[in-house]
Amino acid sequence: MSRSLDRRDFLRHSATLAAGLSLAGLAGCATPPRKAAVRATPARPAPADRVTLGLVGFGTIAQDTIGNFLADPRVQVVAVADPVRELPNYGYKGERTGGRLVGRRTVEAHYAQQAGGKYRGCRVYEDFRDMFDREDLDGIVINTPDHWHCAVAVHAARRRLHIYGQKPLALTVGEGRRMAQEVAAAGITWQTGSQQRSSVYFRTACEFVRNGRLGKLQSVRVGLPGGHTDWSRLASRTKAERVPRGVDYDLWLGPAPERPYIPALFQLNWRHNFAFSGGMITDWGAHHLDIVQWALGMDAGGPARIEIRSAVLPPADAVYNTVSAYDFDVVYPSGLRVNVSDKHPNGIRFEGEDGRSLFVNRGGIETTPEELRRERIQEGEIRLYESKLHERNFVDGIYTGAPTITPIEVSHRAISISHLANIAIRLGRSTLEWDPATERVVGDEAANALLTRPMRRAYAV
Repeated sequence: MSRSLDRRDFLRHSATLAAGLSLAGLAGCATPPRKAAVRATPARPAPADRVTLGLVGFGTIAQDTIGNFLADPRVQVVAVADPVRELPNYGYKGERTGGRLVGRRTVEAHYAQQAGGKYRGCRVYEDFRDMFDREDLDGIVINTPDHWHCAVAVHAARRRLHIYGQKPLALTVGEGRRMAQEVAAAGITWQTGSQQRSSVYFRTACEFVRNGRLGKLQSVRVGLPGGHTDWSRLASRTKAERVPRGVDYDLWLGPAPERPYIPALFQLNWRHNFAFSGGMITDWGAHHLDIVQWALGMDAGGPARIEIRSAVLPPADAVYNTVSAYDFDVVYPSGLRVNVSDKHPNGIRFEGEDGRSLFVNRGGIETTPEELRRERIQEGEIRLYESKLHERNFVDGIYTGAPTITPIEVSHRAISISHLANIAIRLGRSTLEWDPATERVVGDEAANALLTRPMRRAYAV
């Protein structure tokens, strides 16, 4: 027990040291901030010296990230919490078999293979709060739908658990601000799962822009998906049905308004309803607008105005009521316009002087002229924080106290842009004036009212 307490005290002390670092040193600096003293660890630390992690939710995104946590010898995944016991694989691309039992099997199969035998050391819980009460955790990974992000994060921060939180950061601007305040007060390590910051393509693109390879930036075009993708192939089942066996549906709803179980809103398609998420604008905006902020050196700030060019918004009572088509401008104080549209190719195009441009997405970088791509950042130029593996960077932060590549304040500022666009479209506004300092819409109280949403009383924090 004393060894475990020593480990946890060390991990928390390191994070507290990092909490005092200024935002300017987090993700936009030329080099990462100076690290706190590192405690040397062997390739596979003793059990008492490993970071113990609990998974809150186990579905598609958890299956995409769990491998990197399990492969890190400094980590021990000890528990999984999910209101779903186990759901079948419907055989489609966007969603896979999910639930707490699936999570446990995944974790135990990895450690059993690693040990060359059997392993039974991952416990399961229906309610994450029970997991927090009963497990000796150092950190958690939030893999829930967006509407649960804030409540889980607040519970965890108040227990001083380090947090890896999936994107989009929060359901609303107000929830994001609240989360950032709780994390700062707790002095814990936070990493948002905006993994594009750990991609060499996106980091290189941002360095090219920051170092003037395109000359003075003239405009930016961001392409995000549109429509309402039927990941679950359950979109046609829009009537209320009996809750599947093994699903605590009330707990799954959590802070969201009470409503009947509808298959079309379960299994990832919940992303297309404002009660649970913000549609494609927040789903992909959390990635690409985050990179725009990084490239512009605006991690601590944001735009001055949102201008809506066009948008298609279904009726508010539709099952899928998020924006299905959109075209809007994000206008920064400098006058630079960032056009966001589902009509552009998925990715980010930075347009500079003399016909120079750079397009980046997850597949690579294209430049005009082509030879521009072969240039290298030179000594003395701006070099941005480099992370080669997003999950490992989070664990590094826990051990060293250094800020991660996507700290919560940075992610909050980025996703606020998507939330503002949704607010403008839902209210039928052509323009919203935004004050990043106060985080208020200027002269529009109806818009400010949508910066927050109430949590259902039984699950309010």
